[in-house]
Amino acid sequence: MSNPTKHVGAISWIDLTVENAEGIREFYEQVVGWSSNPVEMGDYNDFCMQGSDGETVAGVCHAKGENAGLPSQWMVYITVADLDQSVADCQRLGGELLAGPRQVGSGRCAVIRDPAGACAALYQH
Repeated sequence: MSNPTKHVGAISWIDLTVENAEGIREFYEQVVGWSSNPVEMGDYNDFCMQGSDGETVAGVCHAKGENAGLPSQWMVYITVADLDQSVADCQRLGGELLAGPRQVGSGRCAVIRDPAGACAALYQH
């Protein structure tokens, strides 16, 4: 996660988790003009994608390790004040916890599915 916003309620990051991150990285490089930088994940690389101004705009990740089992979709990360409370509220209101909570850099995140079936990640600094 590169430079997530700290404003509660803001979309702070977006990434895509897929089986073949290298192929999809190349797809977005050609289709939208992004460039990429590898992010070492042990025995493979995920990718930070940059816009034409060089700013990191998104991530493209392999469906491995902590990302195994995540849906292949553009995942938004929404900043919350209290991750544990937000997860509890999600479940109380008919949503479900798909992954986490887990440590991500200096923060924590969890992936949820809302009652309509849409997925999002919640992120707390």
